[in-house]
Amino acid sequence: MSVHIEAKKGEIAETVLMPGDPLRAKWIAETFLEEVICYNKVRGMLGFTGYYKGKKVSVQGSGMGIPSAMIYYHELINEYGAKNIIRVGSAGSYQKNIKVRDIVLAMAASTTSGINNSRFINSDYSPTADFDLLLRASLYAHKKGIQIKAGNVLSADEFYEDDRDAYKLWAKYGVLCVEMEAAGLYTIAAKHNVKALAILTISDSLVTGEHSTTIERESSFNEMVEIALNIA
Repeated sequence: MSVHIEAKKGEIAETVLMPGDPLRAKWIAETFLEEVICYNKVRGMLGFTGYYKGKKVSVQGSGMGIPSAMIYYHELINEYGAKNIIRVGSAGSYQKNIKVRDIVLAMAASTTSGINNSRFINSDYSPTADFDLLLRASLYAHKKGIQIKAGNVLSADEFYEDDRDAYKLWAKYGVLCVEMEAAGLYTIAAKHNVKALAILTISDSLVTGEHSTTIERESSFNEMVEIALNIA
């Protein structure tokens, strides 16, 4: 048992899928896994372990934003021995050619967070995905005919920005979309020498204004989860 996770030793797999929404974690476990147990209900941040094609896999909610998510990343790695953490989250598109329900693999994660300023004074650290997981995700998607985009994403600290056009500068420099956790995940994974990848489904577009419903975000992003489970 850790501070925020009540699981017993051995109840959490080495591979953990991590949506921000704990109800999406519940949906993933109930939809895709067999022999499921719920190992965590602390603060309503649900965590489950089950089996996918005979392999033990866990699914853990992280909450929204880098500070919340890093608590769970840290405890999963240091208290429960997680070796592969795959974020399965939603994101907002910054590019015209990236539409709602498209899938993005985050090769790197820029950020507006100050998470690394205290680590690398007057320098910019570039958090990146694990290449092995990234390659396997790309190959699996290609094999199954799942269209993906891959590139730099933005991990933002603010969901509601004062300047609604601020995204255009990031878009100009090729950033594909915005989410809120990947930079924290890639940083802590690098620190502890574990593998990490963020697989994102576009839930809305800052370019067109199109967006998914709350229910669609919670329980319909199947292809993203399929990729994650099959590279686990």
